Amino acid sequence: MSLAPGRPGASLAESRDYCAALTKREARNFYYGLKLLPRDKRGAMFALYAYMRLVDDIADGQDGQTLSQRSDALDAWNEATQSALAGQIPRDGQLLWPAFADMVHSHHVPHHVFEDVIAGQRQDLESPVFQTFEDLRGYCYRVAGVVGIASIYIWGFQGGQETESIAIDRGIAFQLTNVLRDLREDSDRGRFYLPRDELNAAGVGEDQLRSAVASNGFEPMMRTQIARARDFYQRSAALESLISADCRPTLTAMTQIYHGILEKMAADPACVLRQRVSLSPMAKFRIAWQASRSR
Repeated sequence: MSLAPGRPGASLAESRDYCAALTKREARNFYYGLKLLPRDKRGAMFALYAYMRLVDDIADGQDGQTLSQRSDALDAWNEATQSALAGQIPRDGQLLWPAFADMVHSHHVPHHVFEDVIAGQRQDLESPVFQTFEDLRGYCYRVAGVVGIASIYIWGFQGGQETESIAIDRGIAFQLTNVLRDLREDSDRGRFYLPRDELNAAGVGEDQLRSAVASNGFEPMMRTQIARARDFYQRSAALESLISADCRPTLTAMTQIYHGILEKMAADPACVLRQRVSLSPMAKFRIAWQASRSR
């Protein structure tokens, strides 16, 4: 997806409408939960999602651009981000920026979040290979843990830095779920996120990950990865009680959707080699409805 066409001087209302439309179109798992937020926080989360989606698209590599072109585009994105963080709306025609700047400044989102996100996307440009889980964990922090930090600033929270750490763990839980869900798709694109030392120990090679047939070592390796993701959900279990009450249904719904995807993979670990695992729209709607009743 290319950057949205726009014009310099777009109003805040136009920018918010654009972010809402992008989120509705692209956020298959998040949108059901985000709809449960109060209006002002919902608009801020739409802006946060739009930012993350657009910067991810730059590094995604599916638009025909060369590595050099995508690196240059990330440089330009970083410059525009820094301008918006400084309160100067970039005049590059991108409709995102007024809503993005309003989100950051209204909710006091730490600026390092966006610097870390861009660093994570630069990592993706290099099609990284992670030798150990600690390497993967650092990447998960940059592309998802910091989203957890930004989100709790928008929602409101208590507990200071300890709660930020818990939010990072929830973001990592989501990203580990994504890594397992997208295993085949990422492998076909030459991206191998699982720790190489663990793959080697299980006797699972790159060709295996591109295959639709699981080797003897594949299922035990997957169960180890699933157990690790479950641990990150468990260690962040206190997060719901630490954010503002009006945002708890959203976090509950988002977490149950992602955890539900993880449990579908647990029921049949080899399914990730055959298809992209997801919950049905009806299942997501049911989760969101149940979460809304918990207000």
